Amino acid sequence: MKKLLSILFFSSFSLRLFAQNEIGPDGDKLVYIFLVLAALIAGFILTGRSSRKTKDGGGKSLFGNGRVSIELEKSALYYPDRLKLTVKNTGKTDIDLARPLLVFDNFWIKRKFRLKGSNNYVFYPLYLEKGKTHTLEIDLLRFYGHDDRLKKFPKAKVYLEDVRGKKLGSRAVFLRKTAFKF
Repeated sequence: MKKLLSILFFSSFSLRLFAQNEIGPDGDKLVYIFLVLAALIAGFILTGRSSRKTKDGGGKSLFGNGRVSIELEKSALYYPDRLKLTVKNTGKTDIDLARPLLVFDNFWIKRKFRLKGSNNYVFYPLYLEKGKTHTLEIDLLRFYGHDDRLKKFPKAKVYLEDVRGKKLGSRAVFLRKTAFKF
């Protein structure tokens, strides 16, 4: 009898604890969350930040309204010694190119270098008239001489900006075979 009374006593307390009304999610809050996510996705697409992948690993703007055309070529399929950066002004106005940024990428680690020129000539910032082309030879052995670990980095990427800091574009190449394309 004592067991039955103790069970009834404790169960009466538990009924009060579990007798709360559960309220599900409000429908209007779900609609607001959906609208915010849709606005973020639409803003991402409209600003042209999204890119379609091309076969060379670089991105192409969604609307194609770029001011420069960037090409990055390597001297060999794997373990190249040189990269060739070609920039063509396809816009309607002249632009001032800032120093390009060369990034060696190893998925977790990135090493960044600002390029000044080639053959001990400094020619950045560079004034590029409309319709003109600029070519820069990048000797990778010079970078490998400073840090031998860079030979293990599978990806190299070049970023271009104008002197005001506006990003003009980037291109990437894979320097060696990898199991994953990142």
